[in-house]
Amino acid sequence: MLADLSGKTALVTGGASGLGRGICHVLAECGADVAVADMNLEGARKVVGEVSEHGRRARAFQVDVTKEASVRKMVDEVLAAFGKIDILVNSAGVIGASGFEETTTSREEDWDITYQVNVKGTVLALEAVAEHMKARRYGKIVNIASHGGRQGGPGGGAYGASKAAVIHLTQSFAMDLAPYNINVNSICPGAIWTPMFEQIAQRQKRNDPTLKDLTPRQIFERLIEQRCPLKREQTPEDMGKMAAFLASEDATNITGQAINVNGGARMN
Repeated sequence: MLADLSGKTALVTGGASGLGRGICHVLAECGADVAVADMNLEGARKVVGEVSEHGRRARAFQVDVTKEASVRKMVDEVLAAFGKIDILVNSAGVIGASGFEETTTSREEDWDITYQVNVKGTVLALEAVAEHMKARRYGKIVNIASHGGRQGGPGGGAYGASKAAVIHLTQSFAMDLAPYNINVNSICPGAIWTPMFEQIAQRQKRNDPTLKDLTPRQIFERLIEQRCPLKREQTPEDMGKMAAFLASEDATNITGQAINVNGGARMN
């Protein structure tokens, strides 16, 4: 049985595609109304149309999570539309700057954009929504990190470091917001077939001659076979189910945690 989020309002950043899209679907399936926020407004509107099929209210909002003014404007618009925000899922994220898949190491621009979106963007949205949640003395915040942030590895670079930062700030905010009855946790996904992973696979193919005859999807499938004990890929909906659990009353005593959803690829 999925978590019961009836009567709750969820705000999902990065909701127009990939993990964010899957999370929006699951939260709506669990009974939540959903605010879909993304730089890509048309993409967000498309997800709104899909989410509405679950019988829940949904609205699209445009936001640049790297800009405080944009984030606060978006939060004000969500509050005006829905009246409250019970759940925040920080799913907006990037792997690097344009041309990332053609590189071998993280460039300065990769570090800049990755930290601006993955770290600063998470903090700006969290702080803006926390003001509302503190006044109500209730809230559930879920940050999307990565198991790549749990342990360094080849090619981790800017992305892995940014996700390690998300795990750290999750713990810090969990301590700060606990007196206001606000839970803050993070999810560490494993390998998921999304546009972001396709970029990763293209980069691997470019830099590893043994992969030259494989498609990006085949590279992904090989990764699952070699590194995932359960031998099956994870999906955006898997992350949505964990987000829904963490946002539910079933997880009322869970805070400050980074939970792997990765088929056992990393166990910590």
